[in-house]
Amino acid sequence: MTSATGIFNTGSFYRNNTASPALASKVDLSSLKRALEVVPDKFRGPGGVAGVVANGEVVARQAWGYADMANGLAMTTATRLPICSISKQFTCGVLLDLVGDPARLDGRVADFLPRLEGRRPTVANFCNMQSGLRDYWALTVLHGAQPEGMFGREDAKPLLARMRTTHFEPGSGYSYSNGNFRILSDLLEDFSGRSLAELYAERLFGPAGMETALLTADTSEPLDGVIGYEGNDQVGFFPATNRIYWTGDAGISASLEDMLAWERHIDAARDDADGLYRRLSRPQTFSDGTSARYGYGLSHETVDGVAVTGHGGALRGFRLHRMHAASERLSVVVLLNHEADSHEAARMLLRAALGHGETPAPAGVADPAWNGHYLDKANGLLLSVTADGAMLDVRYAHAPERLRLRSEGTAEAPSMTLARDGDAIRLRRPSENLSASAVRVADEVTQGLEGRYFSGELDVWLEIDKAGTALFGRFEGLMGSGPMHAIHPVGRDVFVLSCQRSMDAPAPGNWTIQVERDAAEGIRGLVVGCWLARNIAYEKVA
Repeated sequence: MTSATGIFNTGSFYRNNTASPALASKVDLSSLKRALEVVPDKFRGPGGVAGVVANGEVVARQAWGYADMANGLAMTTATRLPICSISKQFTCGVLLDLVGDPARLDGRVADFLPRLEGRRPTVANFCNMQSGLRDYWALTVLHGAQPEGMFGREDAKPLLARMRTTHFEPGSGYSYSNGNFRILSDLLEDFSGRSLAELYAERLFGPAGMETALLTADTSEPLDGVIGYEGNDQVGFFPATNRIYWTGDAGISASLEDMLAWERHIDAARDDADGLYRRLSRPQTFSDGTSARYGYGLSHETVDGVAVTGHGGALRGFRLHRMHAASERLSVVVLLNHEADSHEAARMLLRAALGHGETPAPAGVADPAWNGHYLDKANGLLLSVTADGAMLDVRYAHAPERLRLRSEGTAEAPSMTLARDGDAIRLRRPSENLSASAVRVADEVTQGLEGRYFSGELDVWLEIDKAGTALFGRFEGLMGSGPMHAIHPVGRDVFVLSCQRSMDAPAPGNWTIQVERDAAEGIRGLVVGCWLARNIAYEKVA
């Protein structure tokens, strides 16, 4: 018995005559077929779906595995999964279709950020991830949320309202913040007097033929019996628990059939200069004129030199991604009910459809002098580097990154470039308009971190204590008293607090803790931050 459904019938690559031989000749069908066949084994987990649209027609659709393993419920192309942050482009689509100029809503932003100092972000800044706001899911950690706790509809506004400062001057840089789109959701509902669910259905789902897509803001009740699974092939898979309410930043549930209808809808309007997706995908810039790689809920990247727009999504137990190459009239959608790398899966299928072979493995060996921890003091973030052959494994932002060695002292990936000079590294993140310097952390352990700390920035506390010889910290705030987190020394006056589990997925990861000292060299406070919520000052109070 098999739960897989797909396009492969009696040796044919067509299903229900959805693609003609003339159309199919424009994509490498044999390469795509091979890639689809290996997806379930390469990205192992309970189940998933994948589909490809070329020249406005579906050329591939496939489902495999189970939506619910305990009950033997097969995954199908009609099974609806939460598409999570892919929802952001739909929220921006409602904005452009309903409101037109985002500036029409700028006057209402102050209601959501009453304590914010300096210039407030615009609605366009929200859409382009240029507001500088700290991510509200990262802030739930600082406010003492339990990972399995509940986050209700009314919890977002007071959490966002407590912010006093931003990462940077709005418009000058990029910082991923789900709060941008939660505010946008509320703005759209206030402006229209209607629910976002109604606006999605009327202005996007209906016209696109997304017949079963819905806004399902409560993550505790996924549709169609689908279960999201944590774990992996080594430790096994277990059902994920989600109890958060989100809307605007995420919340849509859709089947593969719905998502393929969206891709066909995009293609049908390709020649309309004022078509909705054309407007959503127009290149954006930062305030200094530098090109931005994110705009209106869409990421801009290149795959083997082909410009691609798209977005990923994540919730405990789910990983999703879609890509659209306008110049090739080619789209790929991958939806998984487990936590494998859906971005890489989508990229693999896109490359296969383009007929591109495997990328050659890099040659050479990185100098082990790269290895170590470096502190970017300006942004309050730790840069950790480990040499692996001709690659560097780097942790700085939200997730680990692999950089290819270009010379003895330089390495790069699409997301980041590093240039090392002795114990200093110059880093650039073009998509964020960020340049910074990081200096190697002195190999020395700081004592006496225990105590109670308060942050006036967010009205939150951090309690640090020892359990035996091990350090632990607990955050407290608007949402209660959170769990204990292990704290590990990195070097003189630098620690990391490990947070691998939080309400949202993926979790913030490691929080960098910098010690601030007084004139007598005593500890007067801390600066705590992760990529999603940087440079939060705490004063020692006990």
